[in-house]
Amino acid sequence: MSAPSSPLTTPAAVESISLSIATLRDQRVILDSDLAALYGVETKRFNEAVKRNTARFPADFMFQLTADESDSLRSQIATLK
Repeated sequence: MSAPSSPLTTPAAVESISLSIATLRDQRVILDSDLAALYGVETKRFNEAVKRNTARFPADFMFQLTADESDSLRSQIATLK
């Protein structure tokens, strides 16, 4: 008998997560909006929770995008769709 799947380990969820991964600054990243959607919360609430709990995250866990990076990601996402 196999263990039950969690909602995040179903094939559809794994594919969705894989499509959310982008490469920026030679790192694989997932945007806050994609993580918020994954957890079923608004992006604003997700970011508030992260700010309240910064001690739980490694120093390199997050960074702010530059305007150029943001534009580049928008272009990548539009190309994928």
